Amino acid sequence: MTPLALWPAAARARIQGVLTDIDDTLTTEGAITPDALDALHRLRAAGLPVFAITGRPAGWSEGFALAWPVDAIVAENGAVALWRGASGELCRDHLQDSATRAVNFERLQAVAQRVLRELPAARLATDSAGRETDIAIDHSEFAHLNEAEIAQVVQLMQREGLNATVSSIHINGWIGDHDKLAGARWIVRSRLGRALDNELDRWVYVGDSTNDARMFGHFPHSVGVANVARFQDALSHLPRYVARGERGAGFAEVADAVLGARAA
Repeated sequence: MTPLALWPAAARARIQGVLTDIDDTLTTEGAITPDALDALHRLRAAGLPVFAITGRPAGWSEGFALAWPVDAIVAENGAVALWRGASGELCRDHLQDSATRAVNFERLQAVAQRVLRELPAARLATDSAGRETDIAIDHSEFAHLNEAEIAQVVQLMQREGLNATVSSIHINGWIGDHDKLAGARWIVRSRLGRALDNELDRWVYVGDSTNDARMFGHFPHSVGVANVARFQDALSHLPRYVARGERGAGFAEVADAVLGARAA
């Protein structure tokens, strides 16, 4: 991973939008820090769209979609989009239709119960009540699972036909071929009317953990906040650049890098 300071100014000046993870990228200890929130405001003032793509549930994301200066939050690893409407109302959209979601929900709950039965140390994520299209097992937020137990949960979900990914705090399982990249493509198309893959060199992705690996590999301009080092050995794709700061401070560095190049 190359230090963020070595990201060429010419490349930074071409950036027209920001995609970012939330937990341990925008937030620190579960809350957004003043420097990260200020960075979001400055990006908005400069006219750059910002979309947050997270494994967190739709219910958890609702308040932040209204309060933060982001163009939308895509929750549940690409399945649910939330944004503030023109009159300040909460707007939402789903990648799957309601009938599909209802069938999948029952199956997901059954898999979650199997995980809890087979792994006595496993606990549902505390935000599970707000989940519409996935399940989440806590491994580092309020409970702790070791690496072997995390791998066991992932394998169990996959044997049940679920997609599974590991974030900095949760193990998420869902039904469908969507993921963070599909969610990013969907939100850029639906909110901006543009094809993300036609302008990859004009976007930067910021993340911190293994469920960001596909995004790191897909975007020529990808940045890990410094705490990505925790997952370096487990990442199938590393970010191109790495910030000096961790979490929200690292995100603020990325905003500084982009905005500074545009102002030069």
